[in-house]
Amino acid sequence: MRRLLLASAAVMVLSGCAATVGEPEIPSPFAACDGLTGGTSTEIPDISLPCFTGGADVRLRDLRGPTVINVWGSWCGPCREELPVMQGLADRADGRFTVIGVDTRDDRSRAADFATDRSVTFPTLFDPEQRFIGGLGVTMLPATVFIKADGGMYVHRNAMDVDQLIEQVRKQFGVTVAR
Repeated sequence: MRRLLLASAAVMVLSGCAATVGEPEIPSPFAACDGLTGGTSTEIPDISLPCFTGGADVRLRDLRGPTVINVWGSWCGPCREELPVMQGLADRADGRFTVIGVDTRDDRSRAADFATDRSVTFPTLFDPEQRFIGGLGVTMLPATVFIKADGGMYVHRNAMDVDQLIEQVRKQFGVTVAR
């Protein structure tokens, strides 16, 4: 009888967890992930991650370049400084490139609260198991991945200020962004 009760409880817990994966219960400050894919980069890890806002998973290898991917976590001090700089870049992209985030090793509610407090709205994927940075071979955050129009990729492994980020966009994409 006890085994039956434990098994029933486990099934209820697991089904509750599965129900929240597709559609998050926590309000999201981020934009939807629609329209991010349509390219091919064979250098990027071949994994799919859920959009923070819910809906279909995004296959990272299918991201359309040029794209800046900022990998961050609300628990990471340098990420907390850099993420608003990334939002500023997203605000000035003017359709020349896309900026997205990958929130990693994080709690969904803490990430949403942090992003809301900092007015961060660009599309963000959710990766609590760190699959993306593991596939990149990155061990510390923040990390920023630049996917070029031809599918090539460059990984910057340190936090950047506004000037450093503008320089990397110019260097990686040949695009000049105003400060």
